[in-house]
Amino acid sequence: MSKRLVMLGAGGHAKVLLSLIQAMKLDLLGLCDPGLYAQGVSQWRGIKVLGGDEVLDEWGPASVDLVNGIGQLVGGAGRRDIFANLKLKGFHFPVLVHPAAWVDPTAHLEEGVQVMAGAIIQADVVIGSNSIINTRAVIDHDCCVGKDVHVAPGATICGSAQIHDHAFIASGATVIQGITVGEGAVVGAGAVVVRDLATRQILLGPAVRKKAVSRDD
Repeated sequence: MSKRLVMLGAGGHAKVLLSLIQAMKLDLLGLCDPGLYAQGVSQWRGIKVLGGDEVLDEWGPASVDLVNGIGQLVGGAGRRDIFANLKLKGFHFPVLVHPAAWVDPTAHLEEGVQVMAGAIIQADVVIGSNSIINTRAVIDHDCCVGKDVHVAPGATICGSAQIHDHAFIASGATVIQGITVGEGAVVGAGAVVVRDLATRQILLGPAVRKKAVSRDD
């Protein structure tokens, strides 16, 4: 990477990303966080707080690349809105893969994908832009994961599954082979998906109840 990096946000997801960036030995200029800047905080975990989002206008897309440190919450659009808005301004979000992750050479990771420590991405997988493959998640062969998807820690997506845009696969969930998870659908923690989920459906985990419901209910 020829450009220095600026990270957006300073929450829990950003902490994990900071460790990833340090493990990759990348050049992190600092971070932008309006909340910290408003409080007068100048350092976060040893990293310089550059200011709020307005500081990006000073640097510009020709000078820095961005790291989206905003976590993805169920039903939340903050992470994807920040990504989309800054893409319109010409900024680039590099793919980040932790050295302790395994990504098959035939896999295709689109812009801004973040792959955390211990994750495994197998042959001919496609991961859409701005998606998170979190700690120890497994994506098996021939899966297609859309944009703005979060595959949470310890989740497993078996071969040839289709995970559509904005879906959320929670911690410890399993999507069996060939299953389709619709756009914006949510698979709860520990759930096992054995049939297709429609757009915006929610499959709750075993600790709650075992049926799919609509997020519009």
